[in-house]
Amino acid sequence: MKFNKWTTGLAAVGVISLASAARADEKMSQLQTALSNTTISGYVDTAAQWSPGTDSGPFGANIPAYSFARNDGFSLNAIDIALDKPEDAGSWASGYHIELMAGPDAAPVATGGGLNVRQAYVVLRTPAGANGIDWKVGVFDTIIGYEGTTDGSNPNYTRSYGYSIEPTTHTGILGTYKVSDALTISAGVADSSNVGLPGTPAAINGVSPYETQKTYMGTIALTAPDSWGWAKGASLTLGAINALDAHVIGFSSPTTSLYAGLSLPTPIAALKFGAAVDYLEVHNSTPVAFAPNPSDDSVAVYGIYSTYQATDKLSLNLRGEYLVNYGAGPYHTAANPGGSNAEELTATVQYSLWTNVLSRVEFRWDHAEQGNTFGYNQLTGAPTKDNDFLLALNLIYQF
Repeated sequence: MKFNKWTTGLAAVGVISLASAARADEKMSQLQTALSNTTISGYVDTAAQWSPGTDSGPFGANIPAYSFARNDGFSLNAIDIALDKPEDAGSWASGYHIELMAGPDAAPVATGGGLNVRQAYVVLRTPAGANGIDWKVGVFDTIIGYEGTTDGSNPNYTRSYGYSIEPTTHTGILGTYKVSDALTISAGVADSSNVGLPGTPAAINGVSPYETQKTYMGTIALTAPDSWGWAKGASLTLGAINALDAHVIGFSSPTTSLYAGLSLPTPIAALKFGAAVDYLEVHNSTPVAFAPNPSDDSVAVYGIYSTYQATDKLSLNLRGEYLVNYGAGPYHTAANPGGSNAEELTATVQYSLWTNVLSRVEFRWDHAEQGNTFGYNQLTGAPTKDNDFLLALNLIYQF
């Protein structure tokens, strides 16, 4: 093995041995080989928002109950850094993904500003069938939803009600098999406590009170082939997640999340549509706050999306949702304060003015159907309005 002059000199005076230098050099070569295909990416997400005519109170009371909703002001939403070593084309390929997140929107914890492990998993492929099975083992994002936790990948700045009732993070194992270009299936098992209602942290390595009870999940994804003409690439995803969820009150109730999502091109190349249905059911078979509640509580969200790509830099994204609460159980306050049905309409103008910067201006309207849900009475603390309006500027630097 060939050594540089500095290493040879240190060995000559007895500081190091050539054997140890050889081992160190070998380890460094292995590390360099391992890192040669590793990529780094991430983003910094900031925003400023104003809710005209709406006083939400000193403690953020009575604001719309979608994920990461906040009062007026400037905000650092999230910092995200990811390391990736993707699989190669081999039958027994391997890789990894590490993603760290900080800031108020850091998943899997919805509050606080500390550094969180959003994802960290090993990627493995095992030969099976024509394409092999790809596995994720560790902590990974949920497998359902039209929107995801990566801010810049969503069509709008604010989160949907659908995203807000979905799980966000799992610790477990997930297998994905591509049957054909038109059909992909996924199935996995994870710790039970990683599925929860809005505001419930998805604790990494958290387990249910009963160690044998796990989260079970699966999706079926259909993609239109090239022969479908203008509709090629259209996709339909169906998914389900079932778990025994550990709530903060110390009791457990099984939860079921069902999802259907559609992405549809149009004959106009610049125009695309989407639709999503999210359904969350809480099976209240155990006491809640020391009071029996044998009935089930559930909430459904029906959403539609459209995107018009006017130019390479300019796009207009629209979203409309209808949230429906079923029954009268105590969990409704977690899904939507007041237990009211609600609608929201969001319009987002997105423009790439600076290199690597995603710039968005957004207007959002939320409406509660049954009584006042929003606003804040300074004397009583009670909500005062059934409408909430928001105007926001969102800047995301992506690298």
